[in-house]
Order: sequence, then C-alpha cells, then structure tokens
Amino acid sequence: MADDSFLDWPFFEDRHRVLARDVRTWAVGKFAGDGFLHHGDIDDECRDILTGLGQTGIAAHAVPSAYGGVSETLDVRSLCLVRESLAYRSGLADFVFAMQGLGSGTLSLFGSEALKSTWLPRVASGETAAAFALTEPEAGSDVAALAMTARKDGASYVLDGRKTFISNGGIAGFYTVFARTGEAKGARGISAFLVPADTPGLTVEARIETIAPHPLATMKFDACRVPETALIGQAGSGFKYAMGTLDVFRSTVAAAALGFARRAMDEAKYRATSRKLFGGTLSDLQIVQSQIAEMALDIDASALLIYRAAWAKDGGAPRVTREAAMAKLHATETAQHTIDKAVQIFGGLGVTVGSVPEALYREIRALRIYEGASEVQKIVIARQVLGES
Repeated sequence: MADDSFLDWPFFEDRHRVLARDVRTWAVGKFAGDGFLHHGDIDDECRDILTGLGQTGIAAHAVPSAYGGVSETLDVRSLCLVRESLAYRSGLADFVFAMQGLGSGTLSLFGSEALKSTWLPRVASGETAAAFALTEPEAGSDVAALAMTARKDGASYVLDGRKTFISNGGIAGFYTVFARTGEAKGARGISAFLVPADTPGLTVEARIETIAPHPLATMKFDACRVPETALIGQAGSGFKYAMGTLDVFRSTVAAAALGFARRAMDEAKYRATSRKLFGGTLSDLQIVQSQIAEMALDIDASALLIYRAAWAKDGGAPRVTREAAMAKLHATETAQHTIDKAVQIFGGLGVTVGSVPEALYREIRALRIYEGASEVQKIVIARQVLGES
C-alpha cells in the first residue's frame, strides 16, 4: 500500500482523508489480484467497474451534489485523490472514473438545468458512461482548428464531421461534442452540445487499439440532428467551455500519473529489498539507492504541485491554468522516468507481459499526450509567466 502521510498536508480536510482511504479500501477489494491484468472484453470490464463505482458512491464525486453528487461544486482535490487512489491499483479503473468527470464536466459547469437534471444523476449513479468529444483527425492540440460543423435548422442543430481518440467511444450513453457553429472565425465560432449515444446519424466508425487497452473510437456524425435544447450554454462559447473544463480536470491527469508513480516505486522497493545479488540485495547498491531517492523526490514534488493546483481551484481561484499545467507536465513526465527506473530494477521481469512495471510502462505513456501534450503545457506555462511580466 502506498504511503499516505501526504494526506496530513494542509491542503486537505478530514473529508478528503476519509475519501482517499475509502477509495483505497474499495480498490484493494475490487482488484484483489492484479488490477493491471485484463481478462476478456475491455468494454465489459469498464461497465463492471462503473457499476462498482456507482454502487459505492465513488462516481458521485464526479458531479455536483444537486444532481446526486457529493460536493456543491466539483471538488478538484476529491477528484485528484480518487484518481490517484484508483490508478495505484488499476489503470482501467482510473480511466472509468476520469471519464465520468471529464465527459460530464462541461455539462456540470455550463449546462442548462434541464440537461443537468436529466443526465448528471445517471453519471453519479454509474448508470450511464460519459464521453468528451473534442479531438478530430486534424485538430488535437489546436482546438480552434476543429472542422466539425453544427448547422442551425429551425429548432434543431445538424452535426456533421468526425471525432477521434474518443474515450468511451462506443460504450458512452452520451457525448459532450464540440462543433463549429460559425458565430465568428476560429475559437469564437465553436459551441458545445450534448448528444445521446442513440441519436440517429451517430456511429462508431472505428475502434482504436492502444498500448494500454482502453475503449477508444473514431465517431462519425452524419446529419446527426439534435434539438436546440442540446446546446450547452451559449452558442459560440464552446472553446471557452472546453478550456474551462480542462482547467478543472487537467490536475486530475497529473494525479493519475502520481498513482502510477507511487505504485512503481513501491514495486521497485519490494524488488530491491528482496532480490539477492552479490551477497546482499539490490538495495545495498548505491546506484539503486540513488534511483529510489530520485523516485521519492519526484513523487513528492509532483504531489505538491498537484494538490497546490487543486487546493487553489477549490479555494475559489477563477483559473488555475498555470498551476494545473505545471502539475500535469511535471507529474506525467517524472512518472514516466519513475516507471522506467522500476522496469530497470526489475531487469528482465520488468519487460515481461503480466508484470506490474510492464503494465505501468504502457499505462503512463498516453498521459503525456492527452488533455494537452507536455510540449503544449510548456507553451501554456511560458505564456502565463511572460504575461505576468
């Protein structure tokens, strides 16, 4: 079990400490064997995990209390603690919870009362999986370049285009979709819509296989008609809504990386102290001690950056763009290094399919790309710092 002494830091309240320990207890029971090994259909595994998250009340932390959630507003510290705790045990469990939050986040923050009251209770209970459909084949980091259109037609909008690398693609009950409505050029002409999965014209064009198995898909919207009430917030504000949503959830990506890193260090510690070598153990070697020290340093630095950003957002900061970008950049990059060190300490076993270090090595890689690649985070940080001067 990972060290939880960080829960005594002043960033947290007692409710956060209780939550972290409750989630860990559930995860230990749920993934009594190895949560990084997958058996059978990934879609079915995700559905099973979501049911468990709903039954235990963990999924409820992804929506506001007025709609079946726990906190009055989205509590970023809670979101981070849940993701960190789940990621320590299962990358897929972290994925399932993360998508409940991200997929419904724009709705929670900016949606109409009618949309929120219809869909958010289903997210909180685990009845419905959510999805965030922003990325396109030619628009990833450059969100303002998206080409998908939503044409106003009487009391409806007609959506045409493709979205790709959509998490929960094919199993979500609804998609938060960003499309160009044309109020202005570039970022100012984008709007957000809630599109139920059974809407005619919405299909799964292709499933996407990745090195860490998750349900991902390219989604096609072909004359996909939704009522004007499906518009989230105001027309033309979709880019602002997308950035506002990512401002909340970007720190949670860092928290997932932190969970992976903590697990890697614990695995490395066990291996180093139990592996006999040269009349002693691996842990007697100074070079191994140096690697463990670097792991511990990087983990604590990441945790401080993550929970600073989350604490600031929960404290009422309107935007934590710089803090969240720093947290995601540092935590994901150093988690990659931490896991690589663990693989090295394990030697041949570290690259053996079925070992925890091997699974972590595959799990961490995508976190350095999604919700803003590391290179984009550097640009964001630099612009924030230069803007202050």
